[in-house]
This record gives sequence, C-alpha cells and structure tokens, in this order.
Amino acid sequence: MRNSLFNTMNKQELILQIQKKKSFLCIGLDVDLTKIPTHLLTKEDPIFEFNKQIIDATHHLAVAYKPNTAFYEAYGIKGWQALEKTINYINANYPEVFTIADAKRGDIGNTSTMYAKAFFEDLNFDSVTVAPYMGSDSVEPFLAFENKTTILLALTSNKGGLDFQGLKTDKQEIYKEVLETAITWKNSENLMFVVGATKAEYFEEIRQIVPHHFLLVPGVGAQGGNLQDVCKYGLNKDCGLLINSSRGIIYAGNDENFAKTAKKEALKLQQEMEAILNENN
Repeated sequence: MRNSLFNTMNKQELILQIQKKKSFLCIGLDVDLTKIPTHLLTKEDPIFEFNKQIIDATHHLAVAYKPNTAFYEAYGIKGWQALEKTINYINANYPEVFTIADAKRGDIGNTSTMYAKAFFEDLNFDSVTVAPYMGSDSVEPFLAFENKTTILLALTSNKGGLDFQGLKTDKQEIYKEVLETAITWKNSENLMFVVGATKAEYFEEIRQIVPHHFLLVPGVGAQGGNLQDVCKYGLNKDCGLLINSSRGIIYAGNDENFAKTAKKEALKLQQEMEAILNENN
C-alpha cells in the first residue's frame, strides 16, 4: 500500500530511486486542454487520460512527477478531480515515485497549516512548493509534517525572477538571505529549494550555502536551461538535483502516439543523466 511506503518517501528513498533508475528526472504535468491531442477530448476526463498515458510511458525513466496545480484549478471542480485522480493513480501504481504539488502556497500560519493538510493529507503528495515571502511562520506549518518535503522558492527561472530575488541587502542578494535564513528554521532538513536552470552560473554559490539539500530545477529544455551547466555546479554526493522538464516531454507529440513520443524525449534526458551520474560516480 502507498500509505506504508509514503511514510518512508524521504530523502534517502529518493536517493535510492535515483541510483536505481540512473535518473534525476522530474516530469511536469502541466496539462493545457488546448495542447493535448484532440482525440483525448472525447474522453470523460481528458486531463487524467493524458496524464495516465504519460505516466505509464515514462515512470521507469522519472523519479518524480510535478503537477502544477494552476493547470487544474483553471478547469474548476473537474480539473481538481483530475488532479486527485492523477495523484491517486501514481500512489497506487508507482509508489516509488516522488510527487510534487507545484502550488506555490504561503500565507499566515493557520492558513498555511490548512494548505499543508490539503496537499499532504487529503491529496497525499510527498511535497509542495511554497513561497517564502511571508517568512518562517508561513513555512514552518508545512515543515511540521513528518516525512513530507517543503520545496521553497529561492531563485526562479522566469525573466522577472531577479526583480526582487536579485536585489542586494547590505550583506548579499535576497535569494541568498532566503537560503541562509530557511536552513535555520525548525525541521529545515525537510527543505528542498527551487533554483531555475536558466540561472546555472549561480549554482556554485548556492551550493556553498546549501551543500546537502536537494534542488528542484525547472527551466531545462523549453525555457533554455542547460543540463550540463546545472550539473557542473549543482551536483552533490547524493546527486542533490531534480531536473524538471514539462513541455519538452509531455507535448513532444500530438497524435495518438503522443505517449511514445514523450517516452523518447524522457529517455534522451535520462540517458544524459545516466552519463553524468556515471562520470561523477
């Protein structure tokens, strides 16, 4: 049962999956009904059907899946039901896979507790992305959940990411302040950090602050991030990276063989990752 494994889906379990699959690939399930193959639109739940076929085709190549909740919330209750069916399907059929709710939550303490319960207890995700702007009392309610991971936004890959994250205090850039402060919080060993692949030149300094934490890295592929550059500065002894690819994999094909095409694209990344892992022992 997923529930028994769920209690052990921690950092060590994730490392074991990386070693077993020779992969640190995370696939983003950002489903847009205007982009999925049209033959799926006749299905009762086209979002779930799309996800199911992608997951079945790629689960042996990926160690994590990351649905972006906005792509489900946009379709109202049907979208939320598709998200629930998707996470239930992963948990029931591929319990070894690490699941990420890309929800970017963060609010005052009691509200954050409710957000955490929604994703950790009701939907049974392993982790959730959280914005740090409101400080420790907005993040620690997530960290209070045992054997769950809180993924804090640190340095994002979007064009405007440095508008605030790159501003300097008297001491250093704000994203570095976020990293240094977050690792002082209670249960900070349960933190991961989002660092965009398009900011590869920053990884060396980031690793000086958080040498042992995992980094979730979006931006490889469609957004222009380079895997080799990220790994050059971002890898640690445990790998320490989850490289996310969304559009480059899930929308690689647009016909009835879309899942096979997605598998081919995922395999390309996995093989590149395997070579990097072998090179770095």
